Amino acid sequence: MAMAAPTGSAAPVAPALCGHLALLLLLAAPAAHGYSFPQQHTMQYWARRLEQEIDGVMRIFGGVQQLRKIYDDNKSLFEVKENVPRKLVEKVAGDIESLLAKKVRALKRLANAAEKFQKAHHWQDNIREEDIEYYDSKADTEYDDPDGEEIEREKSNSLKLEFTDDDNFKTKVNYSYAAVQIPTDIYKGSTVILNELNWTQALEDVFIENRKEDPSLLWQVFGSATGVTRYYPATPWRAPNKIDLYDVRRRPWYIQGASSPKDMVIIVDVSGSVSGLTLKLMKTSVYEMLDTLSDDDYVNVASFNEKAKPVSCFKHLVQANIRNKKVFKEDVQGMVAKGTTDYKAGFEYAFDQLQNSNITRANCNKMIMMFTDGGEDRVQDVFEKYNWPNKTVRVFTFSVGQHNYDVTPLQWMACANKGYYFEIPSIGAIRINTQEYLDVLGRPMVLAGNRAKQVQWTNVYQDALGLGLVVTGTLPVFNLTEDSSDRKNQLILGVMGIDVALNDIKRLTPRYNLGANGYVFAIDLNGYVLLHPNLQPQIINFREPVTLDFLDAELEDENKEEIRRSMIDGNDGQRFIKTLIKSLDEQYIDEVFRTYTWAPIKSTNYSLGLVLPPYSTYYIQANLSDQILQVKLPNIKMKDFEYLLPNSFESEGHVFIAPREYCKDLDLSDNNTEFLENFIALMEKVTPDSKQCDNFLLHNLILDTGITQQLVDQVWKDQDLNTYSLLAVFAATDGGITRIFPNKAADDWEEEPEPFNASFYRRSLDNKGYIFKPPYRDAGYRGLDLENNTIGILVSTAVELSIGGKTLKPAVVGVKLDLEAWAEKFKVLASNRTDRDQLGTRRCDPSSSCEMDCEANNKDLICVLIDDGGFLVLSNQEDHWYQVGKFFSEVDANLMSALYNNSFYARKESYDFQSVCAPEAPSNTGAAPRGVFVPTVADLLSLAWWTSAAAWSLFQQFLYSLTYSSWFQTEEVVGDGMEARETSCIMKQTQYYFSTVNATYNAIIDCGNCSRLFHAQRLANTNLLFVVADKPLCSQCESVKLLQAEVRAPPRDPNQCELVDRPRYRKGPHICFDYNATEDTSDCGRGASFSPSLGVLLSLQLLLLYSSTSRHPLPPAACL
Repeated sequence: MAMAAPTGSAAPVAPALCGHLALLLLLAAPAAHGYSFPQQHTMQYWARRLEQEIDGVMRIFGGVQQLRKIYDDNKSLFEVKENVPRKLVEKVAGDIESLLAKKVRALKRLANAAEKFQKAHHWQDNIREEDIEYYDSKADTEYDDPDGEEIEREKSNSLKLEFTDDDNFKTKVNYSYAAVQIPTDIYKGSTVILNELNWTQALEDVFIENRKEDPSLLWQVFGSATGVTRYYPATPWRAPNKIDLYDVRRRPWYIQGASSPKDMVIIVDVSGSVSGLTLKLMKTSVYEMLDTLSDDDYVNVASFNEKAKPVSCFKHLVQANIRNKKVFKEDVQGMVAKGTTDYKAGFEYAFDQLQNSNITRANCNKMIMMFTDGGEDRVQDVFEKYNWPNKTVRVFTFSVGQHNYDVTPLQWMACANKGYYFEIPSIGAIRINTQEYLDVLGRPMVLAGNRAKQVQWTNVYQDALGLGLVVTGTLPVFNLTEDSSDRKNQLILGVMGIDVALNDIKRLTPRYNLGANGYVFAIDLNGYVLLHPNLQPQIINFREPVTLDFLDAELEDENKEEIRRSMIDGNDGQRFIKTLIKSLDEQYIDEVFRTYTWAPIKSTNYSLGLVLPPYSTYYIQANLSDQILQVKLPNIKMKDFEYLLPNSFESEGHVFIAPREYCKDLDLSDNNTEFLENFIALMEKVTPDSKQCDNFLLHNLILDTGITQQLVDQVWKDQDLNTYSLLAVFAATDGGITRIFPNKAADDWEEEPEPFNASFYRRSLDNKGYIFKPPYRDAGYRGLDLENNTIGILVSTAVELSIGGKTLKPAVVGVKLDLEAWAEKFKVLASNRTDRDQLGTRRCDPSSSCEMDCEANNKDLICVLIDDGGFLVLSNQEDHWYQVGKFFSEVDANLMSALYNNSFYARKESYDFQSVCAPEAPSNTGAAPRGVFVPTVADLLSLAWWTSAAAWSLFQQFLYSLTYSSWFQTEEVVGDGMEARETSCIMKQTQYYFSTVNATYNAIIDCGNCSRLFHAQRLANTNLLFVVADKPLCSQCESVKLLQAEVRAPPRDPNQCELVDRPRYRKGPHICFDYNATEDTSDCGRGASFSPSLGVLLSLQLLLLYSSTSRHPLPPAACL
């Protein structure tokens, strides 16, 4: 417990007064050695000395005043321009609208052509593989076994193509052909597939014509309802380490385009008749069913026997987002078979869920998916009560497992409620039969005709063929043929898609004129970000879309919730708010002011926002005259460029230039020296006014090169850095220059060469005064040999200009302190030594008492400077020096807890939903693989079990469970070329920051005989807290260590069960097609829809068995 006594405050109650009196007595009482704890006025005096020393050094070496004068002297070389947020948002929204509109025209042309080609196509019953010419994208795919030997590929009639590297697609392509991808579990020689390949071949000419009209088009894709994918331009399919499980019909972009949003209740029969194998099949079926749902859908899952109950903590329909589906998948594993079957209990529960209108839901297609092993009851009374005569809820029934039950009641339920009946005899039938319900949902769309042909834009996702982050415009393609009775066909042919790379959209947004802390973002109707600087997923080959909510991309508050709601509603607006932001390195929290401006992007479901800090309202635009740009040196085209040459670094300081795209032909490089050489080489070939160069970027770079060089001449060259124990001085600018003096200091410079990506730069702009930044050390850091390694501490401050009444901050300047020397200086400044007493510390007479100080009494007194994030900056304890940069709780947990408990620090917890973690160690619960069903003794003794097809089903399960082990576990992903499997995970972050308390505190950490006194005080005009405390006398006064490091969030943290009861605002698509009076529901399933030949199935199983023995894990199919 820590009792505090703020300066000038009086305790309102007697107990507090007693505590304060005890504190005062302890402060005044001399210790046994004759020293007393420093009085408050003494420590305030030390604080003023520290403030003055810091300010003096920064005034002399920082050069803020001199740099202001340099800008003023050179103001004829630049203009001060204004960022007008509403105009910027309007322009960028218009540009994005135009970009997407071009893609929409190509998309509609493709969809119309596909419908025309299919209608004109004549079905051929006797079509053969050799009759069709196409490029099989998997024909050139190499599948290597663990020993490095190539697996023999099946014979293929695929065209042999040549490919050339293409920068737009980041891979090899052939623009003369399209490519075809057919899922592994579909027989490419079937009549249906061959006819599909035959008529879709005509799409190649349309693909090519689209590209001629718009050369910027990326992947053009037709995903067929039969599973065939035809995409342009042709490129070999990206080979996973194992068998390819990609099926276009399971991709989110296809699902979104093929049906309207869904409210789905899944009910699973868990009565005692469900054998172990059948129950396992049901669990896997639920997994696969959940994967057919997107963020526009809502779902709940329940199990039933005599009673029905939800399998998870969700008591109502919840959004089918990644995190909710993960909860379902985990909890489905807990289902246990027992009791008797009561269909009535299951269906009544499902109908009650769908009738609950007090929750957020899709409000479009409503359906019940029932998985069972069979039963006699048709529960007609339930359907009469809840669903007839309107039949607004479709019922899909799934007969699971090998058994001899009468399936007629299950067929009747589906047919009587506009649904479909499916059979899942084995695990091989799950993938197909859990996705074919989409064909039924597509009927009202097809019958609606042109009204249903609405282009929809997807969430962000990772492209399967290497484009990176993309969005896809989708358009359904309908079967326009009619039967002999002139009745319209009601089948969807597939979905047409065109990709747009996020980088192409980003190029339309302003960047450098917004300053380091200004940015553009965009969100969709779910509140997920399309553009945002914090959208940085770490996973390659996502199975799911990248769904980062705007309120998770930033630190959530009420203002941002209202802004998000307004954007989703399609409104425009502007708001000036005070909010919290994380630093770029995610170590600090700053309270800042920002202006948010937003407007809808017309003809899309996106909304665009712009965020600007007050100091970015204006920016500098260099306006260099011909005299400045003319040739001054034989080999240099611009006067100021001579200071970019390495041979000038020794006298003028080392220069880093930001790796920006100054010119189109400039080769970017992460190595700054190499990039500088590339830049200078290009400047010898072109002029700064060349059309291939960005004049704004290039001229500002030249301007800042000259301005920072003048700072060197006027300030830095005349000073002796060693006098003040400085390792370096530096300046960084909006124009992209970072200049460090002297040149040798660049060897230890660890900051980003792009100022906009440097944490010290961005924090200095947002905070007043001098910002200290120690080198970050994690808890495990053990330190270096200080004699051979010099540790530096950055101190920086922004340069604020006022030109013609316009305020802006175009630069940051600072110094780098020598830790060891400044630690000694810190002890002297926080001591009783006076200016006259330079030979030694003041000594106390043994017979008298005097106050301890940080120099003479460093064995008894801890004196530290801690920054606003809680990180140690300076200490009078030599054994603390190697811990500089650590979170202070790692150094002195007891004292840091007292500072937090006395409100010097506030804490902010948040979650990072874009992280990747190493796989957690599997539990050692048994020897068998987790996915394998082991028959019970009762099963083995049962004649019915052996005489059924269960043995074959078990063999299938064994093979599939080895291959698809991830089906029975949480989502896992694999990066290209990675040996060990990594998994997406949630990381919990905790940052500390100064609270509003700005008082001087004396306090006691009350621990009986181990009590400690401490004093804490903020240093004016800095981000530092000055703390003086007794050294702990014993270890009994321990407290819980505060954690700052990012950690993996525990299971169910954040608590999804609580979050779904207060769902974030969202809107679904504006249109819904779930009913058409002319729909023909007679086709509702009459038996197993998955019956490949024994030869095909056996070949597939053997291939799966082979692949499962590889030591390489199987990556899930990525999105295309």
